[in-house]
Amino acid sequence: MMASSPSPSPLLLGSSSSKTLHIHSHGISFDKIRGLFVRCSSLRPGVRTSMTSVRGDEMNLVSRRHLIGLVLGVSTLILDSFDAKGAGLPPEEKPRLCDDACEKELENVPMVTTESGLQYKDIKVGQGPSPPVGFQVAANYVAMIPSGQIFDSSLEKGQPYIFRVGSGQVVKGLDEGILTMKTGGKRRLYIPGPLAFPKGLVSAPGRPRVAPNSPVIFDVSLEYIPGLEADEG
Repeated sequence: MMASSPSPSPLLLGSSSSKTLHIHSHGISFDKIRGLFVRCSSLRPGVRTSMTSVRGDEMNLVSRRHLIGLVLGVSTLILDSFDAKGAGLPPEEKPRLCDDACEKELENVPMVTTESGLQYKDIKVGQGPSPPVGFQVAANYVAMIPSGQIFDSSLEKGQPYIFRVGSGQVVKGLDEGILTMKTGGKRRLYIPGPLAFPKGLVSAPGRPRVAPNSPVIFDVSLEYIPGLEADEG
């Protein structure tokens, strides 16, 4: 049973975004700014004609003032648009796979360390099969930096993330950690830098920066294995 291709995600191995400023995401386009400059050149045509015929130098001064004022106004508009994102409202609480009660229980769960340096704690041991290498799996995940800030989550997308396990389609630590899980299980992975994002991830609205080769934490729940459970049924 083949699943549709998953949507792009920071989980993909080596994925890294460039630091490009997208003004459109703040409702401002450079086309609109150019339009403002064009309209500025045609402001008060009657005054332009009379002043040009009488005092050309004064007209040039007035035009410069209009232009400077327009540039300053557009700059303020852009800056205000950015500032509005971070002002006033507290950050929205994001859904998690491990709530406060779960966090307290995890304190008493023994840590397992593998040869690669990956560490994990089982939040819940599943009762179903483990995924064979090369099979597709459907998993929910919440990815965090060590401080607990979330930088990616399938829960926010509203559907499990489907990928082929053991095939290098996701970061190495997740690939390794999910192979020994059982369907229905839930696990916290403590992924060291070399098994996470060697190139790092740049920050984005609502997403903290992940430094190159820095450790990350994944809470993962193995929902089902497409095809395998159908065959066993």
